[in-house]
Amino acid sequence: MTKQETALRAVNALKNEYPDALCSLEYGTPFQLLAATRLSAQCTDARVNMVTPALFEKYPTPSELAKADVADVEGLIHSCGFFRAKARDLIAMSRMLLEKFGGTVPDNIEDLTSLPGVGRKTANLICGDVYGKPAVVADTHLIRITNLLGLVDTRDPVKVERELIPLLPPEESNNFCHRCVLHGRAVCISGRPKCGECVMKDFCRHAAGS
Repeated sequence: MTKQETALRAVNALKNEYPDALCSLEYGTPFQLLAATRLSAQCTDARVNMVTPALFEKYPTPSELAKADVADVEGLIHSCGFFRAKARDLIAMSRMLLEKFGGTVPDNIEDLTSLPGVGRKTANLICGDVYGKPAVVADTHLIRITNLLGLVDTRDPVKVERELIPLLPPEESNNFCHRCVLHGRAVCISGRPKCGECVMKDFCRHAAGS
């Protein structure tokens, strides 16, 4: 079986298992998803969802957050970890959105990654979830699962993204990433995958060798 055939089987298996491929971060606008994704670094989405309601009530748009006192933002996001760097990035990001992009969240990787604190994972998430573009969000779950499947053989997020792009149908790539997150939390758990319960066990390289 080729890598592309394995990828298509994985796409279909996860689509049947998790028909609702939704981002687990809660947000109301593209800017809020951008901010929430920055907060999610080294933090669970569940924790971010506990923090963002108060943050977005006080600072719902880049205009408000750009003028915020950094200590106030730190207090609101303290439980997310790395709160000082994240607060600094959120404010700087908001200012740059206003100054360079007219307050609108960009729709392409190059512009998005020019924003403070925004890497390719966040940029791909915005492109896919907000703008409906083909995207590969190389988070820890996607990296782990695609390595176990034998689709990639690297832990480097950029290499994983680039190697998966030609393997995944463009219209499925973003949702496949969301489904890998769901599967990684429920079944293919780091260090203790439940291979016997996995819908991909019949074509997974790791399951075959376990």
